[in-house]
Amino acid sequence: MLDSTLVGHIAFTPTPPVLPPLPPGRHDLGIAAERDALLVVPEGLAPDAPVPLMVLFHGGGGSATKILPMMEAHAQRHGFLLLVPQSTFPTWDIVIAGNGPDRERLEIALAAVAARFAVDPGRVAFAGHSDGGSYALSLGLTNGHFVTHVIASSAGFMSVHRQQGAPRVFISHGVHDEQIPIARSARVHAALLKDAGYDVTFMEYNGPHAWQPPVVALAVDFFLSP
Repeated sequence: MLDSTLVGHIAFTPTPPVLPPLPPGRHDLGIAAERDALLVVPEGLAPDAPVPLMVLFHGGGGSATKILPMMEAHAQRHGFLLLVPQSTFPTWDIVIAGNGPDRERLEIALAAVAARFAVDPGRVAFAGHSDGGSYALSLGLTNGHFVTHVIASSAGFMSVHRQQGAPRVFISHGVHDEQIPIARSARVHAALLKDAGYDVTFMEYNGPHAWQPPVVALAVDFFLSP
């Protein structure tokens, strides 16, 4: 039998926290000596109340500090936890050779967050741009046993060997993207997922290979709406 971790399965279930919560602000989680995962804790979280969690994946050659400005203000304004992992290598393992160290570190990071916060099981999103969008799509659809929302911006591909659950999916892509043309990526992904029965919101916008702030705001609304 194929090892489930090799196809991207993450062993995670939100459970009651066992450690004190971290204070508001940015925190390195201490799961790696280099390119550590970062957690943003917003102000005003009610003690022990369920809190939404978004996991945000950077693009190829990127980092947590590069992708963070696109979402940090939304996390603060709307009161959700923002976990920003970093790839071990210049991009995510699945892009290079398949699920490996990045999947393992993500599993550890999720456990670290759940140990300190009551993660809302009805609001767990995997989100990302470019290679990060591909990673969010691939791991999000593979781990629908706990991922409830997938937000993919300018994603190039999906690599899903085993589907679980039925996350809601938000796909956005610029019609003038020359790096990853929309005709062979987002339009194909949206059609395939709709045919498979997923609840898909698909947005084309007048722009290049970049995550536009108004589109980010719509993706956040998608994540937090009833």
